[in-house]
Amino acid sequence: MKKTAAPDFPALAEHQLRESSLRATDARIKVLSALLGARYALSHQDVQDELIDMDRVTLYRALDCLTDAGLAHKIAGDDRVFRYNAAVEQHDHGSAHAQQHQHGHFKCTRCARVFCIENVDEKLLSSASTKIGADASQKSLKQQLQKVMQTTLGKGFQSHDIELTIKGWCADCALKTE
Repeated sequence: MKKTAAPDFPALAEHQLRESSLRATDARIKVLSALLGARYALSHQDVQDELIDMDRVTLYRALDCLTDAGLAHKIAGDDRVFRYNAAVEQHDHGSAHAQQHQHGHFKCTRCARVFCIENVDEKLLSSASTKIGADASQKSLKQQLQKVMQTTLGKGFQSHDIELTIKGWCADCALKTE
């Protein structure tokens, strides 16, 4: 049985920084590596705990730079804590590229971890097309929501950002209740 090697997150981080025409500083590589290796979105404090040798200001600057470049995304929590996740899609052949689509999140109301839900648009559209016909599947989720918004609120309203957050218990916390 062939074992698959663990991803080389520092190398992937450096590659993504260079592809984005950003200087691949030690701090940016470390921060992006931490985000790439995380199973869920990390708060500033989570990253600080992992990178104990990095000062807070450098960490804030690295997170802002990665977010501005589209290599990470910032998730605003209802607990007033921002969480960060690497904005990449992994592919079977090991490469990755920055996401340019919006996606949903799942927030555990017990442990406060936030997980990304990828391909929300595709999944909702595929289920919608089976229920309401091919017409709906031709429109993106954003277009469908824009139409609902204009029907509900009237003409002239224009969305520029859509946030979808599902709240509940993550798998780990759900096991603790049994």
